[in-house]
Amino acid sequence: MTAARPASRDVVLGALLLLALGAFPARDAHAQSPSVPGSAPATSSAPAAPAPPEVTLEPKAIVILKASSERLAAARTMSFTAVASYESPSRPGPALVYTTRSMVTLQRPDKLRVITPGDGPASEFYYDGKTFVAFTPAENLVAVAKVPPTIDAALEAAYHGAAIYFPFTDVLVADPYGDIAPQLEIAFYIGQSQMIGGTRTDMVAYASHGVFVQMWIGADDKLPRMARAVFLKDPQRLRHQVEFLDWKLGAAIPAGTFASTRAATAKQIPFAHPDAGLPPQAVPPAGATSAVQGEAPKTK
Repeated sequence: MTAARPASRDVVLGALLLLALGAFPARDAHAQSPSVPGSAPATSSAPAAPAPPEVTLEPKAIVILKASSERLAAARTMSFTAVASYESPSRPGPALVYTTRSMVTLQRPDKLRVITPGDGPASEFYYDGKTFVAFTPAENLVAVAKVPPTIDAALEAAYHGAAIYFPFTDVLVADPYGDIAPQLEIAFYIGQSQMIGGTRTDMVAYASHGVFVQMWIGADDKLPRMARAVFLKDPQRLRHQVEFLDWKLGAAIPAGTFASTRAATAKQIPFAHPDAGLPPQAVPPAGATSAVQGEAPKTK
């Protein structure tokens, strides 16, 4: 990528603010099950037309995914902690792993708070049904933007307007299964595990929107416990993971949760895409994230 034009300190800090709030979908899978379309290189030296991929949608996997979606969609309030890990290339070659921890609180249909103390720059994100507030406490900078009046539409606006994407977006939207269903290519049941989240989980894998995902879903409570993914268009097959902890559904949320007095008095900067100041040849192609050249995250 070519270098960007020189920028002022506020613009640079603004880009850091928005990049700090951005994250990478965190999921991967390795199962002895049907192959993923496009994952196997050609073995013959002569060019040959690829065989059409076999579409495998196992009913048991669909039932589990739908049950989890219904449990999340029915919760008027929820809170959880998300520990996300993602791989990034290193100069020697092998990938390095970086981790973030976020405390998430949601109230449907129009309120969300995400507090991320680290690793990396600390960030805070507030949505109250009218505006996004993106705040970095260490720099005392805040960016504010008017957004649509639902969580789904607000997440979409944040992604396209400022490259803000959370690796746990799939559990926040109004209909998690409905978001992946239109492009669902593969879904199959792997088995059960006792090792994740301190409970018995059902393991399923699926491919949708250019991402291959393995999920661990509570066998009894139907709540996501962990997800791993790779972007199918990523030539390095970098892995992304998010673990879900401390689930609370339906609890009362204190007044003032979705606002910050510190953010209200911070120095305000523009709410803008971090690549807005780059020359055209330096801007990643449409549908690319900072981590991989994959398809853009989907929300309804």
